[in-house]
Amino acid sequence: MTFDNTTRARLQRFVSEARSLLMDEFSKQFQQDYGLDPDSGGVAELESLTHLDDRRLETARILREILGHYLASDMGQGSEARMRALDRMVREQAFTTLNRLAALRMMEARGLVMECVAKGYQSKSFQLYQRVAGTALGETGDVYRTFLLSMCDLYSADLPVLFDRHFPNGRLFPREPALLPLLELVNAADIESLWAEDETIGWIYQYFNSKEERRAMREASQAPRNSRELAVRNQFFTPRYVVEFLVDNTLGRLWFNWTGGETGLRDRCQYLLVKPDEKPEPFQRPRDPRTIKLLDPACGSMHFGLYAFDLFLEIYREAWAWEQTHGPGSLDIEAGGSPDLKPLRNSYADEDAFLRDVPRLIIEHNVYGVDIDPRAAQIASLALWLRAQRAWHEMGVKPQERPQVGRGHVVAAVAPPAEVELRKRFMEGLDHLDAKLFEKTLLLLKGLPELGVLLKVETELPTLVRLILGEHGALFKAEDMAQWQKAEARLREALTEFANAARSTYQGHLFAEDALQGLRIIDLCREVFDVVVMNPPFGALAAGTKDRLIKTYPNSKNDLLAIFVERGLALMRSGGRIGAITSRTCFFLSSFQKWREEVVLGIARPEALADLGHGVMDDAMVEAAAYVLEKHA
Repeated sequence: MTFDNTTRARLQRFVSEARSLLMDEFSKQFQQDYGLDPDSGGVAELESLTHLDDRRLETARILREILGHYLASDMGQGSEARMRALDRMVREQAFTTLNRLAALRMMEARGLVMECVAKGYQSKSFQLYQRVAGTALGETGDVYRTFLLSMCDLYSADLPVLFDRHFPNGRLFPREPALLPLLELVNAADIESLWAEDETIGWIYQYFNSKEERRAMREASQAPRNSRELAVRNQFFTPRYVVEFLVDNTLGRLWFNWTGGETGLRDRCQYLLVKPDEKPEPFQRPRDPRTIKLLDPACGSMHFGLYAFDLFLEIYREAWAWEQTHGPGSLDIEAGGSPDLKPLRNSYADEDAFLRDVPRLIIEHNVYGVDIDPRAAQIASLALWLRAQRAWHEMGVKPQERPQVGRGHVVAAVAPPAEVELRKRFMEGLDHLDAKLFEKTLLLLKGLPELGVLLKVETELPTLVRLILGEHGALFKAEDMAQWQKAEARLREALTEFANAARSTYQGHLFAEDALQGLRIIDLCREVFDVVVMNPPFGALAAGTKDRLIKTYPNSKNDLLAIFVERGLALMRSGGRIGAITSRTCFFLSSFQKWREEVVLGIARPEALADLGHGVMDDAMVEAAAYVLEKHA
């Protein structure tokens, strides 16, 4: 269905009402139950919370550790810093709760779970659960809470950031006076059809931050003042036709070229710009689809990745048929830097077994995403997982027969852990050189929440490794990376052990998780991509990172959009394609002249451009253009 203005307005009203209800509920829980006051930044002593039972007292303790972790990252002091951190905690609890209910409702609409949210207490699976539980779990509201958390537990291995009840953003649950009206909002008859649509979860993310909030941020400061403002101010939904135009002419065009035009994508991709009789020359051997990497460096709710998922399904089917016609080994594996892969037909018993595994392959091999907003990473991971489940459902693959989906490659660019004492305690268990490397790596990741992939960690890392681990003079880059990979594996193992150790606190677990997330960003930035597609932030550079960006990107320093394009090209192999929707002014303002000469024409070649004008990206006051560049240098 089309998300027209009426549909979007209705969904926006739903999200606004649900957010208000949940924010109010969790603010009250913080104040009334847990001795945390978002309005004043007050934090009561744990000993004073004599009204709490053991379970809720443990929650109160954990909330204080989360607060301590956020304060360490924020580097703030006093009541204002605590107010900011507590407001963030309330907002995250509300966002995760809404997403959990939305996810379960979308899973119901796809036949993935029995009815559990659609009719609230009258849902079929809850009725069955209640008959089994009896009165052992308390009143109906208490039983339903336990039931929904149990539903989350079933999927926490696949989507831990959303469904794991032990993650910091999902520790609380609304009480019955808030839960019942929330369920009424979710189950309103006039939005029932939206739960079957893949785009719905993205619009929920889009509308969780109101237009009024974005407007207030812009009025307060021309440039974003922190990572949250940067994320919220640039949160503009990309229309479906723009997504298709950019993915068709990047991923779709590459596959068209590699197959010599022998692909069904010619007809499937309605915006693919090819001549009726076009046949690429010279003919090239198609790439094995497991080696094709697509990145959205500002992924939001992953709409580019969702449409790319559709194309990858067709690409994998055609790759199998290609091997059937041309024989195993007829697909190019080495070009993607994956020499250990076996031909498709040597990896699977038959075509059915292969096709059943394709949704997993797409998530684990093909689609990458980064966002500076952890909530976006939560939504993006959910969206891809739901898309995989739909693919299996359409194939007729029963849930118990579906492959286990790994973590995938959606990464949140969170701040490196800043707790000094925890860092010292962790480093005490490391080899001296590994400890020094870990400390320097954290410094390398400083600014990550504002920069994301713009932080060129892969260029600075070899120097760092050579300086600390190199014992025999200068090393070649390949040797630098081999050294890093060995050290990184040791650090990952040590961080995991540190997080799971019996003596570790909850804050220690958060420390380790954020450090591991930083290592994932480093790994992602070391990949070489074939396609980059994006709706990047645009406008003035954030004050805290302006000097660093100007120094790193002298050809693109006047606007974030230009920097993202330059960075996207740097992350691609020669012959790769980048597709972006940005302000159109970069193509004619004199301030972008150096960017046009040195980047757009210097290391790339324009392949397609659509001048779209006003009103394309929701309420963004910008004239937009969507364009595709091919990297040639």
